[in-house]
Amino acid sequence: MNIEQKVVDDWIHTHGVRYFSELTNTVLLMEEVGELSRYMARVYGEQSFKGTESKENSHLRIKEELADILFVTICLANQMNIDLDEAFRENIEKKTQRDSERHIANEKLT
Repeated sequence: MNIEQKVVDDWIHTHGVRYFSELTNTVLLMEEVGELSRYMARVYGEQSFKGTESKENSHLRIKEELADILFVTICLANQMNIDLDEAFRENIEKKTQRDSERHIANEKLT
């Protein structure tokens, strides 16, 4: 368990009573991704801000939503005994082997 996973685990057991179920946390993750998407569409896409929304604090909201996504992702990893450091290293290795030339050769990126 990496330090971030330990911090979340300690917080859950100190302030959160217990982890929500894996299903509930998956739904919460989707909710957080949706909230991030809403701000991304307004800041970087064509969608306009609603009257009650402010562009001034939108980057702060994006930051908060990314942190919420990370928190729930860590909760899920902790519940399933997944070491995220190990999972990330394995994922980077897989991507490196699979895509070592793919993006360099992509004419759309040059």
